[in-house]
Amino acid sequence: MSFVYCGMKVTEHIQQAKNTLISFEVLPPLKGKTIQHVFDHLNPLMEFKPSWINVTYHRSETAFKKKADGTFEKVEVRKRPGTVGICAAIMNHYSIDTVPHFICGGFNKRESEDALIDLNFLGIDNVLVLRGDAAKNEASFEPETDGHKYAIDLQKQVVNLNSGIYLDEDIQNGGKTNFCIGTAGYPEKHFEAPNLEIDLQRLKEKVDAGADYIMTQMFFDNQKFYDYVKACRDMGITVPIIPGLKPITNKKQLSVLPRIFHVDIPTDLSNAISKCKTDADCEQVGTEWLIQQSKELKAFGVPVLHYYTLGKPKVIWNVVNAVC
Repeated sequence: MSFVYCGMKVTEHIQQAKNTLISFEVLPPLKGKTIQHVFDHLNPLMEFKPSWINVTYHRSETAFKKKADGTFEKVEVRKRPGTVGICAAIMNHYSIDTVPHFICGGFNKRESEDALIDLNFLGIDNVLVLRGDAAKNEASFEPETDGHKYAIDLQKQVVNLNSGIYLDEDIQNGGKTNFCIGTAGYPEKHFEAPNLEIDLQRLKEKVDAGADYIMTQMFFDNQKFYDYVKACRDMGITVPIIPGLKPITNKKQLSVLPRIFHVDIPTDLSNAISKCKTDADCEQVGTEWLIQQSKELKAFGVPVLHYYTLGKPKVIWNVVNAVC
């Protein structure tokens, strides 16, 4: 007799919850490592009974490989492959829902459709739809030929497939998928948006077009999140808003995180990290900050505390253990 895991949508988890839920986000392992690397990362965290696990997607990068004759060959390299397979493996291993990140970059429309069909066949019915970052050799995001330029367009393709509408117009009465669709939110606005008002208008367009919930970029000042939630509600955005949370664990992140993720680090936190003498001290400060952040957000009534584990399961374990 075969075992079939009957998963739930993110929104169903939230609707049925009696308390604040916990979810985690993991990176695919570097090429050459096995799925055991993911399991070893997640095993200590599973005691907290997370409702689902997000798995990030990393597009390929262009590299130049030197040939024997001294010339260079352009090759596409994906350092962290396997998002779909990892989601299926996690779901099978732990009997838990997974949420693959689904991006515009690196896919044309037909490849996106095929990936959605694969996810549907695997019983994965949650996706977090994102535009994705620009390739490392690009000054700004450029879509693939016949690919999507904006997350809302990729999202509309998912919505269409949920209605049985495929790219091939000759497919009549096509099988309908059942994806729950997450979209990204930015409490400190997306760095490409001219202002927060325009950013919120774009977010409302995605919600009106079928996004079921919002997952936010990391932030370190809860007031920015509270203000963001109020601004969303004032604009008529009623779907669940899930805060994305990450610890600071070393001094380099004081400059790296603002530069890459366009987030502010509160003065109290940056001052405390700057005074640390070792990474272990930084980790302790970052852990304590995230514990307090999490407790305040839980008291505020967030539906889920979503942690970007990103290679730091021990830190996240300490945080969740103190909060739950």
